[in-house]
Amino acid sequence: MQYFKNLIYWNKLNSDEKKRTLSRPFLKESSVIQKTVKEIIENIKKSGDKALKKYTFLFDKYDINQFQVSEKKIFSSSFFLSEALKKSIAVAKKNITLFHKAQISSKIDIETEVGVRCQQINLPLNSIGIYIPGGTAPLFSTVLMLAIPAKIAGCKKVILCSPPPISNEVLYTAYLCGIENIFQVGGAQAIAALALGTETIPKVDKIFGPGNAYVTEAKLQVSSILHGTEIDMLAGPSELLIIADNSANSDFIAADLLSQAEHGISSQVILLTPCLELAKKVIISLNKQLKNLSRLSEILTALKNSIIIIAKNLSECIKISNIYAPEHLIIQTKSPREVLNYISNASSIFLGLWSPESAGDYASGTNHVLPTYGKSVSSSSLGLSDFQKRVLVQELTPQGLIKLSNTLEILSSAEKLEAHKNAVKIRVDFLKGKI
Repeated sequence: MQYFKNLIYWNKLNSDEKKRTLSRPFLKESSVIQKTVKEIIENIKKSGDKALKKYTFLFDKYDINQFQVSEKKIFSSSFFLSEALKKSIAVAKKNITLFHKAQISSKIDIETEVGVRCQQINLPLNSIGIYIPGGTAPLFSTVLMLAIPAKIAGCKKVILCSPPPISNEVLYTAYLCGIENIFQVGGAQAIAALALGTETIPKVDKIFGPGNAYVTEAKLQVSSILHGTEIDMLAGPSELLIIADNSANSDFIAADLLSQAEHGISSQVILLTPCLELAKKVIISLNKQLKNLSRLSEILTALKNSIIIIAKNLSECIKISNIYAPEHLIIQTKSPREVLNYISNASSIFLGLWSPESAGDYASGTNHVLPTYGKSVSSSSLGLSDFQKRVLVQELTPQGLIKLSNTLEILSSAEKLEAHKNAVKIRVDFLKGKI
């Protein structure tokens, strides 16, 4: 049986058909979800831990008396993991640390004019919340992606929330990253607790991490509250686009497409190629490989949203990719770095035959928290700067102020802001001995 056969010839489509072809799977905005989340947030604000306990039992079927995970349980998580897994987590931690330490920006400290000193300093966010989803797959890799830059940035307080029971993989990774405050609470109620604070869970300045529709809606709502908690981004379903020419390996491409399709039923994968023969080989390989995969149901649903596009040439592939603006972009061409020069929209890019998207998901060192749904047009991957705030400093000497004063007075007068002008003039007059 052939599971995948969505092959499209780009030049046979009209403009409307092209637009529909590159559309993402429709995300239904449910008024029920919005209403439910709003109610959860209001109840957490009103009743704190009591409401958390109620929702944890209702949604997660756990009757919890103590939300915070004990130090003993966090420490003992190590005993339940294989040495091979712990060693692999350590390698991933090393690489992610190296890459994010390289993002430490040098301080800006310059004199724009003699006697006018301007600086930019980076200060860590005081407190952050990390949300790690539950479900069938323990996303301990996301702990690494969020905790490591937080620690490098110097965030003083890091709070982790995840639905009960929290896996030993997540607990161990958190322990390895130096996170001590771990709470077994999930869903929209966890986001509300992090944003508002309860008797047990402290309020944080910014919330990071992925989640389901309820978590995403909760992040949206809490970030919209006046003086509310900031959030990292509103990430949608995972997506992958591959640009390939006749030098590409069809088995590799098929494997990469399937690796993203297994993320969930709303995932989308696309192959762009000018080579019909390659496309046919990919389809054969894909249908063969997926028979051996455990998450077959999710993959088959995701493949319904997915396509292979036959373009006129490589330049057209690049143009289509930039329009789509993928979360993940794999370039399997003869000269991938030449193609890279023409890519303007993508969140994370993988070059050549030997760079599977899985490397970025786990251990190459780059961050896997990325803008989706075409947001790479204007947004960036998560990085060290997301855990910091830029603060500007200026210091003028008397000579510097006098030299700049005429410019300041003219500009403020032109904007009809006389008090601005006076704040300069009163100082200059004082310096000139007129007061």
